[in-house]
Amino acid sequence: MGEELRRRPVEDLTQEEAAEDLAALAGEIAHHDKAYHQKDAPEISDADYDALRRRNDAIEARFPELRREDSPSRTVGAAPAAGFRKVRHAVPMLSLSNAFDDDDVREFEARVRRFLNLGSDADLAIVAEPKIDGLSANLRYEDRKLVHAATRGDGAEGEDVTANARTITDIPDTLPPDAPSIVEIRGEVYMDRREFVALNERQAEAGKPVFANPRNAAAGSMRQLDPRITAARPLGFFGYSWGEVSEPLGDSQWEIRKRLKAWGFRLNEPSRLCHGIEEMLEHYHEIGDGRAELPFDIDGVVYKVDRMDLQERLGFVSRAPRWATAHKFPAEQAQTVLNEITIQVGRTGALTPVANLEPITVGGVVVSRATLHNEDEIARKDVRPGDTVIVQRAGDVIPQIVSVVLERRPEGAEPFAFPDKCPECGSDAVRPEGEVIRRCTGGLVCPAQAVERLRHFVSRDAFDIEGLGDKQIRAFHEDGRVMRPADIFTLEAREDRRLDKLANKPGWGKTSVANLFKAIHDRRRIPLDRFVYALGIRQVGQATARLLARHYGALDTLAEAMEAAGDREGDAYRDLTNIDQVGPSVADDLVAFFGEEHNQQVIDDLLETGLEVEPFKSSGKVESPVAGKTVVFTGSLETMSRPEAKAKAENLGAKVAGSVSKKTDYVVIGADAGSKAAKAQELGVTTLTEQEWLELIGG
Repeated sequence: MGEELRRRPVEDLTQEEAAEDLAALAGEIAHHDKAYHQKDAPEISDADYDALRRRNDAIEARFPELRREDSPSRTVGAAPAAGFRKVRHAVPMLSLSNAFDDDDVREFEARVRRFLNLGSDADLAIVAEPKIDGLSANLRYEDRKLVHAATRGDGAEGEDVTANARTITDIPDTLPPDAPSIVEIRGEVYMDRREFVALNERQAEAGKPVFANPRNAAAGSMRQLDPRITAARPLGFFGYSWGEVSEPLGDSQWEIRKRLKAWGFRLNEPSRLCHGIEEMLEHYHEIGDGRAELPFDIDGVVYKVDRMDLQERLGFVSRAPRWATAHKFPAEQAQTVLNEITIQVGRTGALTPVANLEPITVGGVVVSRATLHNEDEIARKDVRPGDTVIVQRAGDVIPQIVSVVLERRPEGAEPFAFPDKCPECGSDAVRPEGEVIRRCTGGLVCPAQAVERLRHFVSRDAFDIEGLGDKQIRAFHEDGRVMRPADIFTLEAREDRRLDKLANKPGWGKTSVANLFKAIHDRRRIPLDRFVYALGIRQVGQATARLLARHYGALDTLAEAMEAAGDREGDAYRDLTNIDQVGPSVADDLVAFFGEEHNQQVIDDLLETGLEVEPFKSSGKVESPVAGKTVVFTGSLETMSRPEAKAKAENLGAKVAGSVSKKTDYVVIGADAGSKAAKAQELGVTTLTEQEWLELIGG
């Protein structure tokens, strides 16, 4: 769903098109996260997946107010699979941003310098190390003994694989006396390529399925419910990072790597301590040239700021640290036949053309589908059913059709006629003048849109109801059991008399039905930000939902404010657009959503089922003197950059606004401050110098 804009250059997107593309990216990435992290059965390559995230990042950079936390910049992995006990990570296991060429790496280094206010001549040491293509794992040691091991999962929760981890000889059972009393070592479980080939030979001889690549083999071996099977598999472990620690491990990344090696962990080599961008790129190209000679698979090089104090200042943005990035290796291409073009309908009604391909292996990954984005893109490339096409596993879309091999076009191949009727409900599919998206006008009567909205409602970053996934939602909708969100929370009462009927359906049983009802019951209390995100408001992703929850605090306050914001000249609308990263376009979509009677009815129906929406609770240091205060920064700061100042303020529980109003509590004035400083004086808002601000927040 929602792939229709993927080939349109980001700089050419309208704000509406960008929001639509981000929504499509979010759904597709969540699907591939589940396939990769839960099932160890990726449907696309790492390069394909990275390219999806890359386009998402580019759109968010141009339209920051559209940022969605369910997009690649806001999510990590997938929820733990059934069959393993869940382990909550003491410190989240985050992912990395990506760089795809030398210019991206230069921008990463420059961005770090800008954030830290470092001049181009200041030394900035960077550790460059190979990016292992394996399964991320966290090893927790207490009193220097291994107490449990867990996979990354969705970054917050992973799977308990302690028994399996103990079978890997590279993982020490105990640490030496100089190790902290509590330390979590993070790294990658992998399989040597030669061992992988031998394992597949044994699998084939035994009539068992073979693995697609070493990464899948390592992940599948680590997730065996019987540790004896894991013990028989040739797994290794590289330790190169850490989670919770009871005391600092060192002053630099390089120093800590040496310490981990002394404790008995293998390191991901070859690595290098680089001084300057040229050394970083030189190491990347050296590793790339010698990649085939390494005994294990890698898919790039990771760059990390060396100094721990600088890492702490840089902090994190969304799912990734600001102080690190992964420089991925180039994409691969292959030729195959386009058998058919089909149309998918998303929850906003967008019609997306999809190329159904003759399955082709590209770099060890089977590709059978690719996006065609929109009807203009089909016409521009003159893609026709039956064509031989070149498919690429990276770039702006994943996988994408690069071009048509015209000399192999079959005789009589006809241009594709894009439908003007919705293939799901038969309603008119309208393309507004000046837009590239064609949308179904069926609205809630369109089953595809209704199902997609329900899928979004129960998705991982919304209500996250275990056991109520895509398959179940579709089946319940077809049966008439769940037609709107509130039906989910009345399902048990309505199904009580028909429990046996449901339990006897394929894929169900009394235990699974009981587990589903328990999972639904467990979600009868939900934080405000997740609830707002679950509503599926256009352009409102997790990031915007959290900003709204932080700003308004409670659902009734938010709803009343959105109703009042219907007056575009009033204070409520100005207050809404004053929220940092919420612009007029997002504000208009919010006002329009809450202004629709049927949307209000959806909310009322949910609350009538007994659903409780919890007021927002800041994860920052709420005891700070600026918790709950609205702060505006203006002018150039000396001790830190503006982005660092904003990040620090939000961590302390403050609300950062983009403009000054009567509701502003503090305006922090740097050098060359302009109209915002004057506005603060006019309104009588407290102004602080940079030094006064630092004293207020404690340095």
